Amino acid sequence: MDIKMRKIFTITILVLIALTTGCSINHPVAKDYDQHLMKYGAETTLPKSNMEAEYLIGNKTENHNYQFRAATVGYAHVWIVEFGKILDKTINSDYVQSAFGSLEKGVGTNGNLVEFELESYEFKNYRAYTAINIKVLNSGSEIFNKTYRSEGGSQGGQMWGAGPFGMKNATLKSTKQSIDKVLEQFINDLNTNKLASK
Repeated sequence: MDIKMRKIFTITILVLIALTTGCSINHPVAKDYDQHLMKYGAETTLPKSNMEAEYLIGNKTENHNYQFRAATVGYAHVWIVEFGKILDKTINSDYVQSAFGSLEKGVGTNGNLVEFELESYEFKNYRAYTAINIKVLNSGSEIFNKTYRSEGGSQGGQMWGAGPFGMKNATLKSTKQSIDKVLEQFINDLNTNKLASK
């Protein structure tokens, strides 16, 4: 076997090993969400509520880990969405905090407690699809319980045109948009049902 054939053989073996061992590049997108919020948080204006409450993110949501691949940037890339981390950072952002009288993380032993529990999350068709159950308890008694479903805007342009950076930004942007839609519906329901005064 001459040197040229040996190189071709070696490269072929390396490619086969890479394909069969599942080599992948992981992208946990939540770690870059703070920067995303700094850049895009001011784009969102939520309705206002006078409600003062503590909030809790359910265990299922805290431990959520959704992984997907996209042909737009190559199947070697694995996009990891830890929804609980993204939701917590969203709730603590300036634009969400300014929409409430007060909303701080806690267990709600006195007064209102807002519980967020993710029911489903999926990224497909270039966008995020989200379902979140939100409960409001007042001194331990449930006074509100509703599941909200939403979808973020399509991010096909970013996903096809800007490589892994564009894909990360597309995932974060559509996920944030889906959360914003849920929060907007929730605040409108609070105001309609006058729960903010309880």
